[in-house]
Formats: sequence, C-alpha cells, structure tokens
Amino acid sequence: MNDEQQLKNLYHEMWQALLTKDISTLEKIHADEFILTHMTGMNQPKKEYLRCVREGELNYFSELTENIFVDVNAGKLIGQSKVEAAVFGGRKNTWRLQLAFDVEKISGSWILIFGKASTY
Repeated sequence: MNDEQQLKNLYHEMWQALLTKDISTLEKIHADEFILTHMTGMNQPKKEYLRCVREGELNYFSELTENIFVDVNAGKLIGQSKVEAAVFGGRKNTWRLQLAFDVEKISGSWILIFGKASTY
C-alpha cells in the first residue's frame, strides 16, 4: 500500500475511532504534541481533546466522507465529511466538516501532528 492510500486509511481509522470512542486507537494515531484547532479558534492539546471525546463533551454519531486530499511530500491530509455530532453541550447537528492535518511518518506509520477544523 502506498503512502497516499495509507493516509486515506488513517483518516477513516480516525473517524471510526471517534465514532466508537476508541481512545487507545486515537492515542496511537495522534502524536503526543498533537493540537486541534477548533472552528472557534480554540486550541486543544491531545490529552484534553481525548478527554473530551472519552467524557462525552465531543460526541460523534455518524460520518460520511465526501473528499480526501493528500500531499505526501508536504505532509498534508485534508478530509471533508458530513458529520453528525453534539459538541460542548450543544444539540446534535450535522456539519460539513473539513479537517486539515499535518502528518508525519514515524517508524513506518503515519500519525497526525496538528489538525485544524473548519467548514466547507
């Protein structure tokens, strides 16, 4: 499997883990220094982000991937998905969510280094 396909698989693996609250997989595919910048501009380090997923402050119910863009040489992965979620006490809603990631290949495996959420 080439690097482009590995990165596309990483995007799908991340969503499956978010939907099932599989914290051990999320722990493995996010770098220790990972930071997620939410649509609000809030920066959330990995430990806090995973705590919010685990404790239900970030609840994801469904995800339908529409596009995945990969630039292996630049270490970029961008996914666009229709996502049904309830976050930070809000109601369940469906968003056209874009997640743009910086990625790095370490010991033969791609991991997420930085993520930025927006709509598309």
